[in-house]
Amino acid sequence: MIGYFNYSEILTYLSAISAGVGIIVALQGNGHPYLGVFFLLFCGLCDAFDGKVARMKKDREAQEQKFGIQIDSLSDLVAFGVLPACIGDAMIRVCPTITEVPRLKKGDEFSFPFVVILFAILMLYILAALIRLAYFNVIEEERQNTEAGVRKSFVGLPVTTAALAFPTVLLLQYLIPADLTLLYFAVMLVMTVLFLAKIKVPKPGTRGMMVMVILGLIEFIFLIVGRNVLH
Repeated sequence: MIGYFNYSEILTYLSAISAGVGIIVALQGNGHPYLGVFFLLFCGLCDAFDGKVARMKKDREAQEQKFGIQIDSLSDLVAFGVLPACIGDAMIRVCPTITEVPRLKKGDEFSFPFVVILFAILMLYILAALIRLAYFNVIEEERQNTEAGVRKSFVGLPVTTAALAFPTVLLLQYLIPADLTLLYFAVMLVMTVLFLAKIKVPKPGTRGMMVMVILGLIEFIFLIVGRNVLH
């Protein structure tokens, strides 16, 4: 059997499975963006610790380390590239409002030209995530050939920030009686640009990572509470 199947890759595999389930849930029926976002949060939790778990295995051979880099990026593309896009697609088809509010629509849906624009943003977002991850793989392999240890910073916004950015928009939807679909796509467009921007982003240390995990857990809890209150 090809591949590596030990504890050093388990969180990456769990993230990929969670992303796949989230995609199916988000696209099921008329779309369920609020359910899909829970799987996005779980993907973010797995990503927060997958690198640390992998580095715990001290006897990893060179091929296994390269496999880890590749499989992590492929999983990230599905989890933080495709899944957020599918959630966005669900938001186009489902008006996620607390009360009836005006929407740029024709009948009960967005007008066709406007939908085309939104879908273009979805495709650009996925493409930007793909390019950013492929570029990272190349740069990371070159870095490992010249220096030891983990990297201290990234070039461009890491795609994993999607795990906090998009759930925040969905959380705001529970607090604001308005259709925030356009805000979701505005955030997606900004992130598309930042994925490819030549900006230096410091890599969070253990303390910073724990802060993000706590924020994710807070979002998870508030999203559940919001669903229970509204239903």
